[in-house]
Amino acid sequence: MKKSLLWAVVLVLSISMVAAFSFAGCKAAAEEEAAAEEEAVVAEEAPAGKHFEGITIWFFPGGPEGCPFASVVYRGAKAAEEDLGPDVTYVWSDWNPEKMISQFKEAIAAAPDGIAIMGHPGEDAFAPLVDEAESKGIIVTSQNTDLPSIEAKYVAKGFGYVGQGLYTSGLALGKMCVQKWDLKAGDGALVWGLLSQETRGLRSKGCIDSLEEAGLVVDYLEITDEINADATLGVPVATGYVSANPDVKLIITDHGGLTSTVGTYAKASKLEPGDVKFAGFDLSSASVDAIRSGYLGLILDQQPYLQGYLPILQICLTKTYQFAGLHIDTGSGFVDESNVEALASLAEEGIR
Repeated sequence: MKKSLLWAVVLVLSISMVAAFSFAGCKAAAEEEAAAEEEAVVAEEAPAGKHFEGITIWFFPGGPEGCPFASVVYRGAKAAEEDLGPDVTYVWSDWNPEKMISQFKEAIAAAPDGIAIMGHPGEDAFAPLVDEAESKGIIVTSQNTDLPSIEAKYVAKGFGYVGQGLYTSGLALGKMCVQKWDLKAGDGALVWGLLSQETRGLRSKGCIDSLEEAGLVVDYLEITDEINADATLGVPVATGYVSANPDVKLIITDHGGLTSTVGTYAKASKLEPGDVKFAGFDLSSASVDAIRSGYLGLILDQQPYLQGYLPILQICLTKTYQFAGLHIDTGSGFVDESNVEALASLAEEGIR
């Protein structure tokens, strides 16, 4: 009897252990299956890598850090970097052509996939260096100031241009000034620009030509390297000119930094809004304030944000898909007191 009872206990224990092991095995399998499903969901939800990750670019915003114009160019380039995924090195040049050439040599030595340059030094200075870069397989493209002969030579390898038509933009602004303020033959005007720069100076020349065509008497001042880098250093130049030419009707500043500073120049010259008509280039939060104050009357907006974003995209497209260079005119039109508020919030965000 005791032996039968013992076998019954053993049988019950055996059945229990088998059931327990079976249950544990099913549970483990279920847990593994659930974990696998969870991993699949997480993998499905995880963001894919950005489209152009791994591409390296050196980018020239042009001016010093904090410059009203160069800062908008930088924001456009930075947005492209964040959207598209390349690794971008930013190079600040104080709008100095000699510095741009020296920095371009450094960029070539770093051997990135692409370099986006400002064309201010001109074709003679850039041509041999672009040849060197291209021979090493580096994609080069330009923004703000075009280099037409170099672009024609390397367009098939991705050399494009993002910026305004320089001479035509100068012509357009001068003609609009004459029309807007009903300026007459014999009226005095000043163009404060960059004629000394081979290609960049074409915009200053366009301003001068259009005003002289209308019969205005035009004076010209060259923007020095120091004022190029820091527009506030132009105060003595502006006050000195206004003092010596009290009958001047119009001052065009062919530089985004100077244009955004015209309120400072006018106040230092003891001018009330409208005493002298000020016009220039490039929308920024500072130029919005100058228009609102009444000191700045007209600007031609060349949409510098695009001059940052699109060259990054150009290099990525050429590197990945061998697209040719794109030539894009960003000159968008005029901004004055009649339409500035529609763009003001975007300008304050550094987009327009």
